[in-house]
Amino acid sequence: MSKKTDFALPRRDFLKAVGVTAMASAIGAPLLGASSSVQAASNKLVMVSWGGNYRTAVEQALTIPFEKETGIKVTLIDTPDLAKVKAQMMTGNIEWDIFDATGPMVFSGEKNNYWEPLDSGLVDAADLITPPSKYAVPFYGYTGGICWDDNRHPAGKHPMNFAEYFDVEKFPGTRTLRNRAVETLESALLADGVAPADMYPLDVERAFKMLDKIKPHIGKWIEQTPQTTSLVQTGEVDYSYTYATRAKAAAEAGQPLKFSFEQNLIGLEYLVVLKNSPNKANAMKFLSFAMRPENQAALMDLHGNTPANNKAVALMNADTRQWLSNPSNVHNVLISDAWWAEHYDELTSRFKLWALS
Repeated sequence: MSKKTDFALPRRDFLKAVGVTAMASAIGAPLLGASSSVQAASNKLVMVSWGGNYRTAVEQALTIPFEKETGIKVTLIDTPDLAKVKAQMMTGNIEWDIFDATGPMVFSGEKNNYWEPLDSGLVDAADLITPPSKYAVPFYGYTGGICWDDNRHPAGKHPMNFAEYFDVEKFPGTRTLRNRAVETLESALLADGVAPADMYPLDVERAFKMLDKIKPHIGKWIEQTPQTTSLVQTGEVDYSYTYATRAKAAAEAGQPLKFSFEQNLIGLEYLVVLKNSPNKANAMKFLSFAMRPENQAALMDLHGNTPANNKAVALMNADTRQWLSNPSNVHNVLISDAWWAEHYDELTSRFKLWALS
């Protein structure tokens, strides 16, 4: 891993890149939404999030302290799935309260009316790296890239960017990709020479042609994020698409896993509350708790992502800040939440069918 300078995600860069400006309803106001006077009717809530070291970090930095402060028990469920949210909406059997997921998933869900409006006073928008929408508050910025086992693939023997990742002649071996359209289509287009500045709108047909070429060399289409590093560590694949946070955890555990900052995909994660959440008041309390600068810093020190609350960056450890990517790197792509909000459903269906073919 190359060393990084201390970094707070530039607000203007993210506004332009993810296209949240057009979706945000509260940009001009420091506070969000309509006030809720409903008091918590229970002492529990269910949050669907990501597994592995991510789950451990959320537990240590957020859910355990939140329970101590409020008496509200948080049950964590692994792997956000928008199709399961849709099923809950259709049946009226709402099992989850909080959905922790990427911008394309969240804003597609917002378009389909899956979320509750955020409570007034939940967070001060002026503190955030990008404005919240009426329904979604930005949680953090994440960094996707390429990893490898440095013992098996030392310098010069592994890909550092997406063009090299798709070059199976120069770098033979099995790879992973996420089993979803988001990030995977962008990876394919970068590999085919599309300039990051020209990424959107995505040339979908061109992306699938590149994926056709790499498909025989994919050892695993990843559903569960922890597999992005565990499969490299066990030798089941040679290289993997993963996240800086996963590589950080592996490095801290003494694993010879390395991560490239030469070229990355950068996106935003959001928190939302499901429409007709059975524990809505508790969920809103948790979102407010999770967005406090000190709690954001505690979580990101454990996990390694960029906090959405700008005030949290200065509270983070210097060793953690070196894992934060730099969106000013012209080789990086900032994922467009606005574009994906309009195309998520159709491309998710197409990708799933393609992956099974």
